[in-house]
Amino acid sequence: MVLNKLGKDIMALLYVVIFFLLYVAMEDYSLKFDSEPEVPVASQAASKMKGNDAEQYEGEYNIFIDLTESMLYLFKGNKLVKKYPIAQGKPSTPSPIGVWEIVSKARNWGSGFGTRWMGLNVPWGTYGIHGTNRPESIGRRASAGCFRMRNRDVEELYDLVPYRTKVVVYGGPFGNLGSQLVRLEPGDRNSHVLEVQKRLKRLGYYQGSLDGIYGEGMKYALLKFKKEHGLPVNHYVDWATYKALGIIPFE
Repeated sequence: MVLNKLGKDIMALLYVVIFFLLYVAMEDYSLKFDSEPEVPVASQAASKMKGNDAEQYEGEYNIFIDLTESMLYLFKGNKLVKKYPIAQGKPSTPSPIGVWEIVSKARNWGSGFGTRWMGLNVPWGTYGIHGTNRPESIGRRASAGCFRMRNRDVEELYDLVPYRTKVVVYGGPFGNLGSQLVRLEPGDRNSHVLEVQKRLKRLGYYQGSLDGIYGEGMKYALLKFKKEHGLPVNHYVDWATYKALGIIPFE
């Protein structure tokens, strides 16, 4: 019994350490947008709350989603308090990797989204944590990119976490790139595009928004970069392009 409790304590401590390290490492991927999503201001909302509700709004909860395990972990301060199985995005519609915030909350948001919705500030699409009418999909890569939970689980989580709760999504050992590099082309919207934009901007080629959308501005920047670095001049981001940009595994 003592050994079992000790093992659980050690596992909880390990998750706290992992969460902290990932938060520090991936905070670099937090985006600065020209216009922030409209959400309640903490001080204004807190002033309208009383007792425990006001205390809850102070941002004491954090969420860590591990896509390699299809699990969502809820922390209160440095303590792991809950974990829930989830369904994540299909390979063709992957879930967004990075550091996000909850910017909207709703009950019975729409057909197929279960009983609760918590929207995230992902710039290239509509993504959130929500319930489901397909509980058999939990634990699988089955969604269009959102994080599905059992309705009873998402209802519990919804009542615990406030607006602006940090949500760290971990997809593998390569930070914002998850577990692998993928070939990119115009029109793509994902975490890989965001990382390429960041590298091109850092090198002085890209002047647009860091929004994870492969649009005209990124096309122009990429063509200029490729031409000046002796790469085939086309619109694709392939292995040679990743290498020239300094985006390599285990960096």
